[in-house]
Amino acid sequence: YRCMKTLYSILCLTVLAALSVQAGDMKKMEVGNIEHEALKKAIAEESVTLIDVNGTKSFKAGHIPGAIDFIAEKESLAAKLPADKNALIVAYCSNENCGAYMKGAKAAQKLGYTNVKHYSAGIMGWKEKEEVEKG
Repeated sequence: YRCMKTLYSILCLTVLAALSVQAGDMKKMEVGNIEHEALKKAIAEESVTLIDVNGTKSFKAGHIPGAIDFIAEKESLAAKLPADKNALIVAYCSNENCGAYMKGAKAAQKLGYTNVKHYSAGIMGWKEKEEVEKG
């Protein structure tokens, strides 16, 4: 009986530890939103790196000025991002219903970036208010 009690305790502690690590990983992967005006200001100040996760065809048709084509550059993303791991990185995709931005956000976080945001309006929202860069 004592052996079973010890095994049960070890099992419980193992499960709790695993849940704790998973919760920590989930918190790390949370990405806050950046509003349009704040993003525009960061672009004007050249204090943001943008990651476009819409795909190369969409990227060539129009992207937020200065953005990186994540699909074309994901293998060399580390070289494209700033040396400062606290620098503002903003990932975006099509619109507020698109979740593909997480691929770019997670890639930046895995490289150690701590200030990763999401522009939820995406390229569609940007086009409604601003010019896009093509090519």
